[in-house]
Amino acid sequence: MKQNIGGGEFSQFPNLSRTSCHEDDVSTYVQHLNALYSDFESRFEDILTMVIPPWIINPYGDIEETNVIIQEELTELSTNEELKVQFKNGYQQFWLQNNIPLLIPYYGI
Repeated sequence: MKQNIGGGEFSQFPNLSRTSCHEDDVSTYVQHLNALYSDFESRFEDILTMVIPPWIINPYGDIEETNVIIQEELTELSTNEELKVQFKNGYQQFWLQNNIPLLIPYYGI
């Protein structure tokens, strides 16, 4: 966004594109976006650097690299045809289902 605004492209901000902007105003907007970006980077650093294990993204994929307890749970999960169908809606929706914690006990993973 800051590159677009800095270049005079305001399509991401429809109200701004309907007005005439001075260079000083555009520079101020870019500075605010830079500050916002820096703030987000520091506030959400833990999320940005988070490593998500492959079995979370695809519990039906290769489970060789997981520990034994997780392998057993994922093997049970991989044989559940009802859950396989639900997984097709995406891994985020899959793991957010209310019945998943009941079907897959949490072992401090």
